[in-house]
Amino acid sequence: MIKIQGLIKEFQVKNKDKKVVTKRAVDNLSLQVKPGEIFGILGPNGAGKTTTIRMLTMETQPTLGEIYYNGESIKKNPREIKKLIGVVPQHINFDNDLTVGENMELHARLHHMSSEKRRQRIQEMLDFVELGDTINRMPRSLSGGMKRRLLIARSLIHEPKILFMDEPTVALDPQVRRRIWELIRALAANGTTVIITTHYIEEAEALCNRVAIVNKGKLIAIDTPEAFCNSLGRITVEWDDQTGHQYQFFESRQEAAVFAGTLEHGAHIRRTNLEDAFIELTGRKEGV
Repeated sequence: MIKIQGLIKEFQVKNKDKKVVTKRAVDNLSLQVKPGEIFGILGPNGAGKTTTIRMLTMETQPTLGEIYYNGESIKKNPREIKKLIGVVPQHINFDNDLTVGENMELHARLHHMSSEKRRQRIQEMLDFVELGDTINRMPRSLSGGMKRRLLIARSLIHEPKILFMDEPTVALDPQVRRRIWELIRALAANGTTVIITTHYIEEAEALCNRVAIVNKGKLIAIDTPEAFCNSLGRITVEWDDQTGHQYQFFESRQEAAVFAGTLEHGAHIRRTNLEDAFIELTGRKEGV
Protein backbone atom coordinates (compact mmCIF):
# COMPACT_ATOMS: atom_id res chain seq x y z
CA MET A 1 0.00 0.00 0.00
CA ILE A 2 1.12 3.54 -0.74
CA LYS A 3 0.21 6.27 1.74
CA ILE A 4 0.69 9.99 1.09
CA GLN A 5 0.28 12.29 4.08
CA GLY A 6 0.22 16.10 3.90
CA LEU A 7 2.39 16.27 0.78
CA ILE A 8 3.53 19.77 -0.23
CA LYS A 9 5.90 20.81 -3.00
CA GLU A 10 6.97 24.42 -3.44
CA PHE A 11 9.22 26.03 -6.05
CA GLN A 12 10.94 29.38 -6.18
CA VAL A 13 10.07 31.09 -9.48
CA LYS A 14 10.25 34.57 -10.98
CA ASN A 15 6.98 36.36 -11.70
CA LYS A 16 6.33 38.76 -14.58
CA ASP A 17 8.02 41.53 -12.55
CA LYS A 18 11.09 39.27 -12.21
CA LYS A 19 10.61 38.99 -8.48
CA VAL A 20 11.24 35.62 -6.85
CA VAL A 21 8.00 34.17 -5.47
CA THR A 22 7.00 30.81 -4.03
CA LYS A 23 4.77 28.62 -6.15
CA ARG A 24 2.99 25.68 -4.50
CA ALA A 25 2.65 22.91 -7.10
CA VAL A 26 1.23 20.32 -4.69
CA ASP A 27 -0.82 21.56 -1.75
CA ASN A 28 -1.35 19.30 1.29
CA LEU A 29 -2.11 16.12 -0.66
CA SER A 30 -3.16 13.04 1.33
CA LEU A 31 -4.39 9.74 -0.11
CA GLN A 32 -3.84 5.98 -0.12
CA VAL A 33 -3.41 3.55 -3.02
CA LYS A 34 -4.47 -0.04 -2.45
CA PRO A 35 -2.36 -3.00 -3.62
CA GLY A 36 -3.33 -4.31 -7.05
CA GLU A 37 -5.58 -1.45 -8.11
CA ILE A 38 -5.38 0.86 -11.10
CA PHE A 39 -5.39 4.27 -9.49
CA GLY A 40 -5.81 7.42 -11.55
CA ILE A 41 -4.73 10.97 -10.80
CA LEU A 42 -6.92 13.11 -13.03
CA GLY A 43 -6.57 16.83 -13.51
CA PRO A 44 -5.99 19.62 -16.01
CA ASN A 45 -2.53 20.61 -17.20
CA GLY A 46 -0.65 22.27 -14.35
CA ALA A 47 -2.69 20.54 -11.63
CA GLY A 48 0.39 18.98 -10.00
CA LYS A 49 0.06 15.44 -11.39
CA THR A 50 3.60 15.03 -12.71
CA THR A 51 5.11 16.72 -9.66
CA THR A 52 3.27 14.23 -7.45
CA ILE A 53 4.61 11.30 -9.47
CA ARG A 54 8.13 12.71 -9.28
CA MET A 55 7.91 12.82 -5.49
CA LEU A 56 6.45 9.30 -5.28
CA THR A 57 9.29 7.96 -7.44
CA MET A 58 11.93 9.92 -5.50
CA GLU A 59 12.97 12.05 -8.47
CA THR A 60 12.33 15.15 -6.37
CA GLN A 61 11.93 15.71 -2.65
CA PRO A 62 8.74 17.03 -0.99
CA THR A 63 8.91 20.38 0.74
CA LEU A 64 6.76 18.89 3.50
CA GLY A 65 4.84 15.68 4.06
CA GLU A 66 5.45 11.95 4.16
CA ILE A 67 5.30 9.08 1.67
CA TYR A 68 5.06 5.47 2.85
CA TYR A 69 5.40 2.20 0.94
CA ASN A 70 3.96 -0.74 2.85
CA GLY A 71 4.18 1.29 6.06
CA GLU A 72 7.83 2.29 5.57
CA SER A 73 8.86 5.89 4.93
CA ILE A 74 10.79 6.50 1.71
CA LYS A 75 13.31 8.39 3.83
CA LYS A 76 14.29 5.22 5.67
CA ASN A 77 15.42 2.97 2.83
CA PRO A 78 14.97 4.60 -0.60
CA ARG A 79 17.20 2.08 -2.40
CA GLU A 80 15.02 -0.87 -1.41
CA ILE A 81 11.83 1.00 -2.24
CA LYS A 82 13.16 1.83 -5.71
CA LYS A 83 13.35 -1.91 -6.40
CA LEU A 84 9.58 -2.08 -5.94
CA ILE A 85 8.70 0.57 -8.52
CA GLY A 86 8.82 1.04 -12.26
CA VAL A 87 8.32 4.34 -14.06
CA VAL A 88 6.88 5.07 -17.51
CA PRO A 89 7.79 8.74 -18.08
CA GLN A 90 5.67 11.19 -20.02
CA HIS A 91 8.49 12.01 -22.43
CA ILE A 92 10.36 9.53 -24.65
CA ASN A 93 13.90 9.18 -23.29
CA PHE A 94 15.65 6.31 -25.09
CA ASP A 95 19.32 6.40 -26.06
CA ASN A 96 18.98 6.76 -29.83
CA ASP A 97 22.53 5.52 -30.39
CA LEU A 98 21.53 2.09 -29.01
CA THR A 99 19.19 -0.52 -30.45
CA VAL A 100 15.92 -1.48 -28.76
CA GLY A 101 17.60 -4.52 -27.21
CA GLU A 102 20.62 -2.49 -26.06
CA ASN A 103 18.34 0.08 -24.41
CA MET A 104 16.63 -2.75 -22.54
CA GLU A 105 20.01 -4.27 -21.66
CA LEU A 106 21.24 -0.97 -20.23
CA HIS A 107 18.17 -0.62 -18.03
CA ALA A 108 18.51 -4.22 -16.81
CA ARG A 109 22.17 -3.66 -15.91
CA LEU A 110 21.20 -0.60 -13.87
CA HIS A 111 19.06 -2.97 -11.80
CA HIS A 112 22.04 -5.36 -11.35
CA MET A 113 20.34 -8.29 -13.06
CA SER A 114 22.39 -11.34 -14.04
CA SER A 115 23.18 -11.89 -17.74
CA GLU A 116 20.87 -14.91 -17.95
CA LYS A 117 18.03 -13.06 -16.24
CA ARG A 118 18.59 -10.04 -18.49
CA ARG A 119 18.27 -12.07 -21.68
CA GLN A 120 15.14 -13.78 -20.41
CA ARG A 121 13.38 -10.63 -19.23
CA ILE A 122 14.28 -8.54 -22.29
CA GLN A 123 12.69 -11.00 -24.70
CA GLU A 124 9.79 -11.69 -22.33
CA MET A 125 8.90 -8.02 -21.93
CA LEU A 126 9.31 -7.19 -25.63
CA ASP A 127 6.99 -10.08 -26.43
CA PHE A 128 4.52 -8.86 -23.78
CA VAL A 129 4.18 -5.48 -25.53
CA GLU A 130 4.23 -7.12 -29.00
CA LEU A 131 7.65 -5.75 -29.94
CA GLY A 132 9.60 -9.00 -29.96
CA ASP A 133 10.74 -8.53 -33.57
CA THR A 134 12.14 -5.01 -32.97
CA ILE A 135 15.05 -6.01 -30.72
CA ASN A 136 17.68 -5.03 -33.33
CA ARG A 137 15.93 -1.87 -34.55
CA MET A 138 16.82 1.67 -33.53
CA PRO A 139 14.23 3.48 -31.35
CA ARG A 140 14.00 6.36 -33.82
CA SER A 141 12.58 3.96 -36.42
CA LEU A 142 9.59 3.06 -34.24
CA SER A 143 6.16 4.69 -34.42
CA GLY A 144 4.86 6.80 -31.52
CA GLY A 145 2.71 3.96 -30.25
CA MET A 146 5.58 1.46 -30.46
CA LYS A 147 7.81 3.82 -28.48
CA ARG A 148 5.15 4.08 -25.77
CA ARG A 149 4.93 0.30 -25.56
CA LEU A 150 8.72 0.07 -25.40
CA LEU A 151 8.71 2.49 -22.44
CA ILE A 152 6.33 0.09 -20.68
CA ALA A 153 8.53 -2.92 -21.48
CA ARG A 154 11.61 -1.13 -20.16
CA SER A 155 9.87 -0.10 -16.94
CA LEU A 156 8.92 -3.73 -16.23
CA ILE A 157 12.36 -5.26 -16.79
CA HIS A 158 13.07 -5.68 -13.05
CA GLU A 159 9.58 -7.01 -12.19
CA PRO A 160 8.32 -4.07 -10.13
CA LYS A 161 5.32 -4.46 -7.86
CA ILE A 162 4.18 -0.88 -8.50
CA LEU A 163 4.14 0.88 -11.87
CA PHE A 164 3.86 4.65 -12.29
CA MET A 165 2.67 5.88 -15.69
CA ASP A 166 2.77 9.62 -16.37
CA GLU A 167 0.35 10.49 -19.19
CA PRO A 168 0.95 7.07 -20.84
CA THR A 169 -1.16 7.72 -23.95
CA VAL A 170 -0.55 11.41 -24.57
CA ALA A 171 -0.63 12.37 -28.27
CA LEU A 172 -1.57 8.84 -29.40
CA ASP A 173 -4.45 8.08 -31.74
CA PRO A 174 -7.51 6.30 -30.28
CA GLN A 175 -6.62 2.84 -31.62
CA VAL A 176 -3.09 2.91 -30.15
CA ARG A 177 -4.41 4.38 -26.91
CA ARG A 178 -6.77 1.44 -26.44
CA ARG A 179 -3.91 -0.98 -27.12
CA ILE A 180 -2.00 0.62 -24.24
CA TRP A 181 -5.14 0.27 -22.08
CA GLU A 182 -5.15 -3.48 -22.77
CA LEU A 183 -1.54 -3.72 -21.55
CA ILE A 184 -2.38 -1.79 -18.37
CA ARG A 185 -5.34 -4.06 -17.64
CA ALA A 186 -3.14 -7.12 -18.18
CA LEU A 187 -0.58 -5.79 -15.70
CA ALA A 188 -3.24 -5.17 -13.05
CA ALA A 189 -4.72 -8.63 -13.66
CA ASN A 190 -1.29 -10.07 -12.84
CA GLY A 191 -1.18 -8.22 -9.51
CA THR A 192 0.79 -5.08 -10.40
CA THR A 193 -0.38 -1.86 -8.76
CA VAL A 194 -0.68 0.76 -11.50
CA ILE A 195 -0.81 4.51 -10.84
CA ILE A 196 -1.49 6.68 -13.86
CA THR A 197 -1.74 10.42 -14.32
CA THR A 198 -3.92 11.62 -17.16
CA HIS A 199 -5.93 14.57 -18.39
CA TYR A 200 -7.97 12.26 -20.66
CA ILE A 201 -11.18 11.86 -18.70
CA GLU A 202 -12.41 8.89 -20.72
CA GLU A 203 -9.10 7.12 -20.01
CA ALA A 204 -9.55 7.43 -16.24
CA GLU A 205 -13.16 6.27 -16.51
CA ALA A 206 -12.29 3.26 -18.67
CA LEU A 207 -9.27 2.06 -16.71
CA CYS A 208 -9.26 3.09 -13.08
CA ASN A 209 -10.68 1.36 -10.03
CA ARG A 210 -10.49 4.70 -8.22
CA VAL A 211 -9.74 8.24 -9.32
CA ALA A 212 -8.32 11.22 -7.46
CA ILE A 213 -9.39 14.51 -9.04
CA VAL A 214 -6.81 17.25 -8.46
CA ASN A 215 -6.83 20.92 -9.40
CA LYS A 216 -4.27 23.64 -8.68
CA GLY A 217 -2.25 21.19 -6.59
CA LYS A 218 -5.13 20.24 -4.29
CA LEU A 219 -7.10 17.02 -3.96
CA ILE A 220 -10.70 17.85 -4.86
CA ALA A 221 -12.26 14.41 -4.43
CA ILE A 222 -11.43 10.70 -4.58
CA ASP A 223 -13.80 7.83 -5.44
CA THR A 224 -14.65 5.21 -8.05
CA PRO A 225 -15.73 6.51 -11.47
CA GLU A 226 -19.15 4.93 -10.91
CA ALA A 227 -19.58 6.60 -7.52
CA PHE A 228 -18.63 9.99 -8.96
CA CYS A 229 -21.32 9.61 -11.62
CA ASN A 230 -23.97 8.30 -9.22
CA SER A 231 -23.37 11.22 -6.86
CA LEU A 232 -24.73 13.54 -9.54
CA GLY A 233 -27.47 11.29 -10.88
CA ARG A 234 -27.14 8.38 -13.24
CA ILE A 235 -28.89 10.08 -16.19
CA THR A 236 -28.07 13.43 -17.77
CA VAL A 237 -30.29 15.68 -19.87
CA GLU A 238 -28.47 18.13 -22.15
CA TRP A 239 -30.05 20.95 -24.11
CA ASP A 240 -29.34 24.37 -25.57
CA ASP A 241 -31.21 27.57 -24.79
CA GLN A 242 -30.65 31.29 -25.19
CA THR A 243 -28.05 31.33 -22.40
CA GLY A 244 -25.98 28.46 -23.80
CA HIS A 245 -25.49 24.74 -23.25
CA GLN A 246 -27.34 23.37 -20.21
CA TYR A 247 -27.52 20.04 -18.39
CA GLN A 248 -29.34 18.54 -15.44
CA PHE A 249 -29.00 15.20 -13.65
CA PHE A 250 -31.66 12.64 -12.71
CA GLU A 251 -31.79 9.30 -10.93
CA SER A 252 -33.79 7.52 -13.65
CA ARG A 253 -34.28 7.74 -17.38
CA GLN A 254 -38.03 8.10 -16.78
CA GLU A 255 -37.53 11.23 -14.67
CA ALA A 256 -35.15 12.57 -17.30
CA ALA A 257 -37.65 11.93 -20.09
CA VAL A 258 -40.43 13.72 -18.21
CA PHE A 259 -38.19 16.76 -17.71
CA ALA A 260 -36.99 16.72 -21.32
CA GLY A 261 -40.62 16.78 -22.42
CA THR A 262 -41.10 20.15 -20.74
CA LEU A 263 -38.33 21.83 -22.74
CA GLU A 264 -39.14 24.01 -25.72
CA HIS A 265 -36.11 22.80 -27.67
CA GLY A 266 -34.86 19.27 -28.26
CA ALA A 267 -32.82 17.57 -25.56
CA HIS A 268 -30.32 14.71 -25.45
CA ILE A 269 -30.68 12.05 -22.73
CA ARG A 270 -27.60 9.97 -21.86
CA ARG A 271 -25.79 8.24 -19.03
CA THR A 272 -23.82 10.49 -16.69
CA ASN A 273 -20.06 10.14 -17.16
CA LEU A 274 -16.89 11.09 -15.32
CA GLU A 275 -16.50 14.22 -17.41
CA ASP A 276 -19.74 15.54 -15.88
CA ALA A 277 -18.39 14.93 -12.37
CA PHE A 278 -15.06 16.54 -13.28
CA ILE A 279 -16.75 19.70 -14.57
CA GLU A 280 -19.02 19.91 -11.53
CA LEU A 281 -16.07 19.56 -9.16
CA THR A 282 -13.52 21.76 -10.92
CA GLY A 283 -15.55 24.02 -13.18
CA ARG A 284 -13.18 23.15 -16.02
CA LYS A 285 -13.47 21.05 -19.16
CA GLU A 286 -10.14 19.41 -19.98
CA GLY A 287 -8.75 16.69 -22.17
CA VAL A 288 -11.85 16.00 -24.26
